[in-house]
Amino acid sequence: METTGHKHPISRMIAEINSIFAEVGFVFAEGPEVESEHYNFDRMNVPKDHPSRDMQDTFWFKEADVSEPTVLRTHTSPVQARYMESHVSQLPIRMICPGKTFRNEATDATHEAQFHQLEGLEVGEGVHLGHLKGTIEYFFEHFLGGDVEVRFRPGFFPFVEPGVEVDMRLLSGDSKLKGKWIEIMGAGMVHPNVLRDSGIDPQKYSGYAFGMGIDRLAVMKYGINDVRDLYTGDLRFVNQF
Repeated sequence: METTGHKHPISRMIAEINSIFAEVGFVFAEGPEVESEHYNFDRMNVPKDHPSRDMQDTFWFKEADVSEPTVLRTHTSPVQARYMESHVSQLPIRMICPGKTFRNEATDATHEAQFHQLEGLEVGEGVHLGHLKGTIEYFFEHFLGGDVEVRFRPGFFPFVEPGVEVDMRLLSGDSKLKGKWIEIMGAGMVHPNVLRDSGIDPQKYSGYAFGMGIDRLAVMKYGINDVRDLYTGDLRFVNQF
């Protein structure tokens, strides 16, 4: 007897994420997984001596194989810069980019060398942190199926100023997460340098950006104990979804 196939849990979540954000005017965007140093680091205001550029943190291509310094992208943030460049005449903009990212690090139950990240960006006149907070609360209330409280803590990321660490607490529903504060993402107001380098006047426009791990969302939504299970191809695991 033939059985009907089904979507992988990561694919299911990406489809659901796209659907939720589309309800509040965000469009889907994507960019290359093999990225130039220029877009992965320089355009994201990452200093030349930042540790993330080191070989132990980033997968670099050999210079003989490429015409310019090239990496497997370490975050989905380069899509921000590419999208702003190509839509500078179409402000305001709202976009999300779910996609694969790569870090040269040891794997364990909560880390993989390859993982999926969700990038979000809104740029327009008068955009502020209150818009970021409202957007995040809307998403998690729909994604997790319950009332959500969000709080910000100061954080530092080169491509935002000010930067914030975002915590979330589920206030209703029957999830094991209910009542617990959980760190979920880094975010902040897009750095003026990033706007300026994209051809956007930071004196007139402002924006916020956020990034979170989709694998981490799977842990929260489905109670997965080991993110590596998402990538083994073990049917005993994926058939549960």
